[in-house]
Amino acid sequence: MTQIAKNTTGRKLGLVIDLDTCVGCHACAVACKEWNDGGHMAPLTDENPYGAEPFGVWFNRIHAFEAGPSVQSGCGGDTRTVHFPRSCLHCEQPDCVTVCPTGASYKRGEDGIVLVDEDKCIGCKLCSWACPYGAREYDYASGTMKKCTLCVDRIYNQNLPPAERQPACVMVCPTSARAFGDLGDPGSDVSRRVAERGGVDLMPDLGYQPVNKYLPPRARSAAAASAPLSDAAANADGDPDIGQRLLRWVDRVLSR
Repeated sequence: MTQIAKNTTGRKLGLVIDLDTCVGCHACAVACKEWNDGGHMAPLTDENPYGAEPFGVWFNRIHAFEAGPSVQSGCGGDTRTVHFPRSCLHCEQPDCVTVCPTGASYKRGEDGIVLVDEDKCIGCKLCSWACPYGAREYDYASGTMKKCTLCVDRIYNQNLPPAERQPACVMVCPTSARAFGDLGDPGSDVSRRVAERGGVDLMPDLGYQPVNKYLPPRARSAAAASAPLSDAAANADGDPDIGQRLLRWVDRVLSR
């Protein structure tokens, strides 16, 4: 089985996603498909887009959940829609890498990005079964597994202006709900956002140590709006941890 490369630089490139400002517009998903393969991963699904059973590769998916006290009671009202983008989290301990029989899946030592070498991939799908986040996609056209690469061909592209050396999903987000940077640097902008807003891991109990972090929804009441950012999980309806409850609910959905 494949060994995980030891990160020798300490860099952990990844995304921070703000669940408070994501509006579920799917611009990130569309831009991802456009950038990563032009036509094949265009905004429409790859195969049979207008047919009864379209299918294809999506590196980034956006789910929508209703959150709030009334969701549990089933009474309606007093809820808010929270949009939840989901893609590869570039885990520190990725089982998708360790189960790969050919070494096609690997984690880079220089920046922590998890990638797939398509020349080595045999399409056995073991990585997709090992990933609890559903981040691996099988491409029927090529017979290989694919996933989010953090647009590695953009972020290191010297031909692009420095401001554009970011993943395509980050570049197009209209509300700046997505941020990219080095989460291994406690002084980076993304690390400060995580510290200030109480950013969390998805399914932390599994021990995969995802690099990507989620910022919980902020409070909606006037009183809570003036509270410190560390108290952002309190909400207008008196529920003290809407953000944490939402993430636990998403954990259960994804683990079914």
